[in-house]
Formats: sequence, structure tokens, C-alpha cells
Amino acid sequence: MRFQVLVAAVFWSGFVDSRKVRGISSSYKRFYKERKSFLCIDGSKIIPFEQVNDDYCDCEDGSDEPGTSACPRGRFYCTNLGFRPHYIPSSRVNDGICDCCDASDEYNSPAHCQNTCWNLGQKERAYVEGQMRTLDEGLRLKQQLIEEGVLLWREKQAQLRELQQVAEDLQIKLEEHRRRKHEAERLKEQTLKALEAGDSGLRHQNRTVTSIFQLLDSDKDGSITVDEVKAKVVLVHDEERLLSEDEALGLLGGGHQIDLTKFRRTLWDVLTRGDSVKIKDTPGSDDPHLEAADKAAEWEATNLKKVEEAYETVNMEISDLRKKLAIDYGTDWEFLFLNSQCYKLQVYETWGMWAGTPKNQYSQMVYENGEPCWQGGSRTTTVTLTCGTETALRSVKEPSKCQYIMDFQTPVACQPVLKQRGVHSEL
Repeated sequence: MRFQVLVAAVFWSGFVDSRKVRGISSSYKRFYKERKSFLCIDGSKIIPFEQVNDDYCDCEDGSDEPGTSACPRGRFYCTNLGFRPHYIPSSRVNDGICDCCDASDEYNSPAHCQNTCWNLGQKERAYVEGQMRTLDEGLRLKQQLIEEGVLLWREKQAQLRELQQVAEDLQIKLEEHRRRKHEAERLKEQTLKALEAGDSGLRHQNRTVTSIFQLLDSDKDGSITVDEVKAKVVLVHDEERLLSEDEALGLLGGGHQIDLTKFRRTLWDVLTRGDSVKIKDTPGSDDPHLEAADKAAEWEATNLKKVEEAYETVNMEISDLRKKLAIDYGTDWEFLFLNSQCYKLQVYETWGMWAGTPKNQYSQMVYENGEPCWQGGSRTTTVTLTCGTETALRSVKEPSKCQYIMDFQTPVACQPVLKQRGVHSEL
């Protein structure tokens, strides 16, 4: 029986307890359980196991000295129980500076390192718990914004359909008013031609000798003088030239003034022929038929203009609404609520594109073609969206000339996948 125990003791004495090898993680312990020799992890060399951590670098990959600073390519594993484990370059081992929070890197140095892992772990756990609470609240608010975004999107779609129907109705009205305006102008032109046609046209439009006499009699003294004829009668083929004194006397029958009786036998006959002279400005401007036709044409032109303006306004609204609906507001329209929001930062760039990572396209926005920069191109802004319970602009930086970076916090940036991240249970 003593012999069997002795054999077992001799057998196990050939193994080195990997838990006593400094500077290795649990995932690498399997490489340090050799019996009498150690195979470099890169497979380049086999050395006696007692040369592991002997402060002399034997392996090119530094795997034989995980707990010393002997190998230039080596690295030391900080277990940091209670906090986050991590690697440091092996050159920092026993250099008098505390790099591992559990002080394991300064096991043979004059430095007096304290184990601060538990306190750091507590702070990180508190931070992560706060982040998780923020995430939970952010996701709740995001869901509300998604629901609001869906409703707003449907409202915009309904508004677009209504505007399109209004545009169709206005198009019909537009064609009708164009037809009416054309008809009114045609009637006005016909009336005007009838008045210019001569005696028959004037009589047809109930134009009287008396009304023409009164039109020419500016001072209303019952007679037409040479000056009154020169003021209101012009040549048919040369309207710009004023009548001479002799021409005016000739139209008045040789006298300096005529009454209504003499007007019938002289100037009236000449005017009704319409081949030499006519009344200045718009012939027959006092004629009631022409006046009515003119007012009708103006009325239809005014109505057409109103309909054209309304049609143009509606089409502009349709165009603006289509542009807004064409913007990518996220997979669930969660960013739609930002469309009508204003945050206290005045910029003049125009929307460029979403520029996030392939995993989260909506984590970054780019604005381009801003105001020209002095001695440079146009200003641009990159906005990074981060998860938060409030929507607010957190910071603005200018890392290079006229290139701006902004941190924008909003619930819609919260992603459920973030909840998978946190502190390991062993902390």
C-alpha cells in the first residue's frame, strides 16, 4: 500500500500546476500542463518545463515567459478578479508601475500596489446598471416615437392623397377658367371690331351721335372746338402724330367750333367711315357694351389668376411633401419626429445621407454643401446619434477646418442589442 502511494506521488510530481504559472488566462492553461517539457505555442520549439517563466526568452512568440518581462513579444494576463481582465505588454511586468488592478504585474518590484479591482468593478457595475436603465427607458420612449412616427407617416400619406385630389379638381377648374377667359376676350375683341367697323357697327352697338358728341365735348359747353378735336381725334394710320390746326378745321367744316347739328353733317360722317380718323385711345371707350365686355374679360382673367395661383401652391405643397416622404426616416419611421423639431444650433448644411456602420446604418447623419468656408470648400457636419432618454445636442467639435462633428442624444438611437452587453457574472 505504501508502495502504491509512493508511485502515485512520483507520477504526479512530474506535472507543474498550471494555476501557479503567472500571466496566463484560463483559456491558455491547457498549454502549460506538459509533464517534463513545454512546447512553444507557435510550435517552433520544445524546452524543459522548468524554463517557463525563468526570466529568459526561449520561444520566439514569447509564450514561455507569460509572467516575466523577458520576451519583447510577450504579454501578461491580468486576472483582475472583480473587474475586467485584460492583457498588458510583458515589458510592464515588475516595472514599478501598477498596471493590473489586482497588482499581479508587480509581484517582484518595490512598488506597493493595492488591489482595487473590487472598487473598480463596483463602479463599472453601477455605470452599466445606469446604462441599462437608460437603455430600457430609451427603448420605451423609442417605441412611443415609432408609434407616433407611424401615425404621422399615415397622416402625411393621407395629406398627400388629399392634395393630389385638390390638384386634380383645380386642374379641371383651370381648364374651365381658361376657356371662360378666352371666350370673354373673344367677345371683347368682337365688340371692339364692331365699334371700329363704322356707322353700321356703331348703330349695331347702340352707339349714338349724341354719345360721341358728348365724348368729344370735353368742357361740356355744347360745342366742339378745334382744340377738343386735336385732343381726342387722331389719324387711323398715324396715331402718334397730332392733328394740325388746318386738319382740325377741315374736320369741323371750316369753322372753329360746331354744335350737335353741324357735327352730324361733318365730323360724325368722317368718324363713321373709319378710313381716315378715329377717336383717340380706345375707340368707343364709353360704349356700355364694350365696357361690359372689358369688365367681363378682366373678371375672367382675375379668376383664372386666382385658380392658377391656388394650383401652383398645391403643387408646391405636393412636391415638398413628396420630398419629405422620400427621406429615409429609419426602418420603423422612428426618426420622422425629428423632421419638425428644431434644436438650438444654427447650421446651413443640407441633408446628405445616413452614414452609420453596416450593422447600424442610422447611427450617423451627414450634412453637406453648407456655407462656403473661407479659403476652403463647403462646410460639412457629421452627427453621431447616441442612446439617451432625452433628445438633445450634447457636444460640437471642429476637428479640422469647417468639418464639424456633433453628438446628438435621442431615444430613437437606442438598440435592443445593446442589452446583451454588460458585466460578466464573475464580477
